[in-house]
Amino acid sequence: MLQSAEGAPVGAVGDEFLVHMDREALGDLPMGRYDVTVIITRYERDAVLEWTISGTIQPPIRHLYGYRLEPNESGTAVTSYYDWSEIDDKYREAGIFPVIPEAGLRATLGILARTVE
Repeated sequence: MLQSAEGAPVGAVGDEFLVHMDREALGDLPMGRYDVTVIITRYERDAVLEWTISGTIQPPIRHLYGYRLEPNESGTAVTSYYDWSEIDDKYREAGIFPVIPEAGLRATLGILARTVE
């Protein structure tokens, strides 16, 4: 879904940047192209990066995405997580979660690995 991003590198909770998205890539919802603001909700250098998004959908959904990083003998193990436990009741009642399937998160890890290698 991620097409491109604009903004400075993040380094603290509260940092934000703009992401251009295209939901059509998943073939599930006819949302087309749209922008979201990524807001860093947890940042521990070389350990945790977590974020939520804000965009045209209001109220904000309040779901979280994140990566946990753990150094190991061969480099760094990355765990991707997606937490929708605090979503707004409006979305919980709609029964649309998870909006990103587990396979989508797994694919993101592959893209991340290829990007940093």
